[in-house]
Amino acid sequence: MTVSYTLKVANSRFGGFSKLLFRWKGSIYKLLYKEFIVFMVLYAVLSLVYRRLLTEEQKRLYTKVAQYCNRSTDLIPMSFVLGFYVTLIINRWWAQYTSIPLPDQLMCVISSNVHGKDERGRILRRTLIRYANLSAVLILRSISTRVLKRFPTMDHVVEAGFMTQDEHKKFESLHSDFNKYWIPCVWFTNLAAQARRDGRIRDDVALRLLMDELNLYRAKCSMLFHYDWISIPLVYTQVVTIAVYSFFAFCLIGRQFLEPLEPGQEGDLDMYVPLSTLLQFFFYAGWLKVAEQIINPFGEDDDDFETNKLIDRNLQVSLLSVDDMYQNLPPAVKDKYWNESTAQPPYTMATASETLKPSFLGSTFDMCMCEDAEQNQMVEASPSVPCIQTPRLSRFFAAASPAISIKNFSRGSQARSHVWHPQTDGGFPSPYPKRSEDPELVARIKEEEMEDEASQASEPTTPGSHLGHTRLPEASETQNKELLLIQVKAPSSESIGADGPEAWEP
Repeated sequence: MTVSYTLKVANSRFGGFSKLLFRWKGSIYKLLYKEFIVFMVLYAVLSLVYRRLLTEEQKRLYTKVAQYCNRSTDLIPMSFVLGFYVTLIINRWWAQYTSIPLPDQLMCVISSNVHGKDERGRILRRTLIRYANLSAVLILRSISTRVLKRFPTMDHVVEAGFMTQDEHKKFESLHSDFNKYWIPCVWFTNLAAQARRDGRIRDDVALRLLMDELNLYRAKCSMLFHYDWISIPLVYTQVVTIAVYSFFAFCLIGRQFLEPLEPGQEGDLDMYVPLSTLLQFFFYAGWLKVAEQIINPFGEDDDDFETNKLIDRNLQVSLLSVDDMYQNLPPAVKDKYWNESTAQPPYTMATASETLKPSFLGSTFDMCMCEDAEQNQMVEASPSVPCIQTPRLSRFFAAASPAISIKNFSRGSQARSHVWHPQTDGGFPSPYPKRSEDPELVARIKEEEMEDEASQASEPTTPGSHLGHTRLPEASETQNKELLLIQVKAPSSESIGADGPEAWEP
């Protein structure tokens, strides 16, 4: 049966995994101990032969062979070959388990859509779900050794109650060279169609829902059949097996203790038990044995699927659902929290500490936004204002674009100076009367304007020259006015008040 240790690792604690190392059933020790003993015996035999039986000349020759074998182990990519292979096996193993057909969804649809409390209605529901379970037994019987040992012949299937004698005769009369696990599914569809004609299934929507669930159930049976039919390519399994066996064949020779070739030369430490080599064998050979065990999980290994238990569970639960539980409902009454706006189930003393923890409301829920009051002011978005980088923001960029530099802003204002109406203090009009202007920025703009006047006196001005010798398309006076207003004094988002852009003073 499957070895489960989920409860043992429910909580992470000191030495939690260490306690699992002393379990025997389903362990790597049980899986690998025979190969491990064989490797140790062969290593010990070679070591005794080298130490006791070889002459000096033979030892020198053996030393050269051992050194060659030790270098050859580096040429075998063990980690890559084994890692990719075991990953492929694990993914296939779990996919096979999720393909085992379970009747839970189908039995709920049958119980809710095949009506009738009389004997005929009861026979219909039980027969439909029995056909589904029969299909699963037939496919599991053809791929699982455990199920085949339980039902070695079709007479055992009839004796177990999955099939009647008449159904057995009909099943055997239908000749096919292929697996006939799908025949009960066809019986299911014909019986469901008959129930629809008799009014047991009241509309076509319910019949369609029943057929959809059956098709999903049948598809899982088909997938199990194809997993059993199409194995992982044999060549890949052979490559991995040969790689592991050849690697440790080289290790048997190359990891032996060797005497120095030259007199007086310092040799390696004489370890009678090669701990590092034995650990390497334990890891790599154990990795291969794991793949060997789960490449076909429908066998009789410790961790293979318990298919017989699944058959028992599925039959019992499905018959209970479609028969005893049909229209057998508890009374619908007011729940315990009927008059309470907030339902709060009680806690035990063991879980009372969990009530002290606040509920998670989001990662930014406790973020404080009150440090800068100006950032929290509400503003109105104006779709007529284009998103242009302002001169104030350009200070933070190392290389500002010519189109957004302060000098180009001043050139634009000078080229169309007839648009502006300076105030009495000689400054620029503020777009928002409530906001104070930046004197430093105004001073810089005035200074750059004076430099531009001197430079333009000696250079001819062409349309568009104030923007880096790029000619811009001509626009109306109103559009130019709005663009200059934005470029020279575009307010930041936090300073826009209720008056909006309409308060800009031309």
